[in-house]
Amino acid sequence: MAQKQTRSRFRIDNIVLDKKSNVMSERMNNNRATAGDGVGGKLTASPTELVRHLYVHIPFCARICPYCAFYKELLDRSQTQRFCEAMLAELRQHARDRELVPSTIYFGGGTPTALTTAQLEFLLGGFREELDLSGLIEWTMEANPGSVSANKAALLKRLGVNRISLGVQSWDDELLKLLGREHNAKQAEESFRIFRDEGFHSVSIDLMFGLPGQTLDQWQRTLEKTVALEPDHVSSYCLTYEEDTDFFLRHARREFRQDSDEDAKFFEVTMSILQAAGYEQYEISNYARPGFQSAHNKAYWSGADYLGIGPSAFSTIGLTRSQNICDFRRYADAVLAGKSPIASTEQLTPEIKRAEKIALGLRTCDGASVELLEPFANEAREFVRLGLLRRARDRFILTPEGKALADSVAEAFV
Repeated sequence: MAQKQTRSRFRIDNIVLDKKSNVMSERMNNNRATAGDGVGGKLTASPTELVRHLYVHIPFCARICPYCAFYKELLDRSQTQRFCEAMLAELRQHARDRELVPSTIYFGGGTPTALTTAQLEFLLGGFREELDLSGLIEWTMEANPGSVSANKAALLKRLGVNRISLGVQSWDDELLKLLGREHNAKQAEESFRIFRDEGFHSVSIDLMFGLPGQTLDQWQRTLEKTVALEPDHVSSYCLTYEEDTDFFLRHARREFRQDSDEDAKFFEVTMSILQAAGYEQYEISNYARPGFQSAHNKAYWSGADYLGIGPSAFSTIGLTRSQNICDFRRYADAVLAGKSPIASTEQLTPEIKRAEKIALGLRTCDGASVELLEPFANEAREFVRLGLLRRARDRFILTPEGKALADSVAEAFV
C-alpha cells in the first residue's frame, strides 16, 4: 500500500496509484464524518474477522526528493532502532485485537532499504515471529537504488520477501539530478541485477514521465532500456505538482509548466511500447508480464480491508478508516508507552465505499460491474456512445481513449 506523492505516483491511502485520481479521493474524504482526532483511537473488528493485507510505512530517506508529498523524514540513525521496536509493538497491539493472517505484505515509504541490514533483519524477523504467514503469497519491499547491496538483497530473500519495487524513475542522469535522486542510471541497473542475481523472480521498476524538460525521445529511450532489462512489472507515473513540495513552489513561480496534451502523448507512447513488449496494462499506471500483477494493489483496488502499520499509515477495516500519527517520534512515543498510534478515525458509508470501488475499478482492466453502475445507467450509456467505455458481458471497461480520460470518466460516477 506503500504510498501519496507528487510525481503522480500516489497512494489513495497506502497503495501506489496515479496521483491524478487523488482529486476524487479528496472529494470523497470531504463527505466523511471524522472522529477521534488525537492519539488513542481504535480500529474495531469482529473477533472472527481476518485481516489479509498489511501495509508498513518506513518514512526514512537519505535525501528528500523535491516532488514527494508522502510523509518522510531524513534518515536519523540515532532513532531508527527505536522506531523498529515501535513498529513491532504496534504489530503486537493489532494482533491482540484481530486475527492477522496476511496474504500480502507491502513495505513502502520513504525508503525501507534505508534501514541497515541489521535493522531490516530485526524488523522483518519480528514480523515473521508475530504473524501467521502460512497464507502469504506476496511480500513486497520498495527499494531505492542508492541503498541496495548484495547483503541486503540476500537478507530480504532469506526472510521471505519475494517481490521488489525498485524506484528507478529515469535512466537519464540529468533527469535523476533534477528529481533529487541519490542514485544514477548505472547504480539503478546494478541494483536491478543484484536482485536478479539473488534469485528474485518478481522485480518491478518505477518510472516517471511529464518531467520538466523531458522529451518524448528521452522517454522512449527510458522505456526501451527498461524493456531490455526484462523486469516482471513496470509502474509508470505522470508527474503532478503537490502542495508542500519544492516542485509545487517552482510550478507556482512558473519555473515549471505542465502540459496535459504532452502528458497524453507520453502516456500513449508508454502503452504502445510496453504492450508491444508483452506487458499487460492491468491498471492505468501499472503493466505486468503474465502472472506478475501486484496481488497487494489488486486487493486494495477491489475494496479489500487492509491494515496500515507505521507513522501516517492508513487502515480500512469494514466501514472504519483510520490514520496513524504523521510523526515518527510521536508515533514511537505513543506505541512504546502502550497507547494506540491512531490519530484520526473516519466512519465511511456504503455510498462512499461504492464510489471508491467504482473509481478504483474503472482504472483496472476488470473495470466496474454493470450492477455497480446501475444508479448511473445514463452516464454509462453516454460514455459508451462517446467511445470511452465499452461493455464486456457484465462489466464496463475503459477503452484506450477512455484510459487517457480515466479521472474525468470516474468523476461522473462519484
